[in-house]
Amino acid sequence: MSQKKIIVTGGAGFIGSAIVWRLNELGHDDIIIVDRRDDPAKEKNLAPLKFAEFVDADDFIARLDDFKQTDVIIHMGADSSTTATDREWMMRNNYQYTLDLAEFAVANDIRFIYASSAATYGDGSAGMADGTDDLKKLKPLNLYGESKHLFDQYAAAHGMFDRIVGLKYFNVFGPNENHKGDMRSLVNKAYDQILATGKLQLFKSAHPDYADGEFGRDFVYVKDAVDMTLQFLDNDIGGLFNVGSGRANTWNALADAIFKALHRETNVEYIEMPEILQDKYQYHTRADITRIRQAGYAADMTPLDAAVADYIQNYLATGRYLGDN
Repeated sequence: MSQKKIIVTGGAGFIGSAIVWRLNELGHDDIIIVDRRDDPAKEKNLAPLKFAEFVDADDFIARLDDFKQTDVIIHMGADSSTTATDREWMMRNNYQYTLDLAEFAVANDIRFIYASSAATYGDGSAGMADGTDDLKKLKPLNLYGESKHLFDQYAAAHGMFDRIVGLKYFNVFGPNENHKGDMRSLVNKAYDQILATGKLQLFKSAHPDYADGEFGRDFVYVKDAVDMTLQFLDNDIGGLFNVGSGRANTWNALADAIFKALHRETNVEYIEMPEILQDKYQYHTRADITRIRQAGYAADMTPLDAAVADYIQNYLATGRYLGDN
């Protein structure tokens, strides 16, 4: 990977800080991190990382002309809450911010790679094939998914995918997500819950086609997601791509992996799904990763058991963050 001047927005957050970590491993430290210092937990993500400058997210958008010599903008910054209700905030922070950055990048010949989301696929009834052919068919179930989908549609309508890359992340889990509150992965939440109570609570099914715990998601380890992202740094491929494991695993399978990593027998209690989630819940997701494979990503995906074990045993149990020695 050639030396580049790189900006990572959301660089103190989950996937963003993991991207900076991997860039450091690859020899890059001329990195500008853009984020908001609004959570002390993010500072633990930042502490082990090497970067040239930290810029507040609001100051950054007001100073874009100062960054015209950048080679790459990796835009991970967003409010990822799937239960958010403030539409004006989500559209300003997620949609408009991305639009402003993308237009700036295209106008200044800067490589632009941004985070979309599998939340754009809604209940999955329109399929989960990436690309731009079926965007009009997708109906996100929440404001977060809608904010991402609106920009995907804008970029497609304006021919931007000839030059930019959008990445539809599925259920990413792994180190550096401690600050995410209710949006943390089940693995992260389960670790504390199991140590405290000896059991793990999972939602009962509210869908007649799925037994309790037998619905699930495409769970992708953050280290794999980062490598899939960074493969676009040294090429000029554009488009909208899924980032996932390519496998669907049930919540029961994930629970088994968690208990196995903790060297305990599986002990699950099924509880009622909150009513607020019942009509906005994705029961089944699986990334079709054919196109990202065709774009050049050839590495094997980390098996679920191995990914969960690495996360729990080498990070959650030790209190380490990505980049800690």
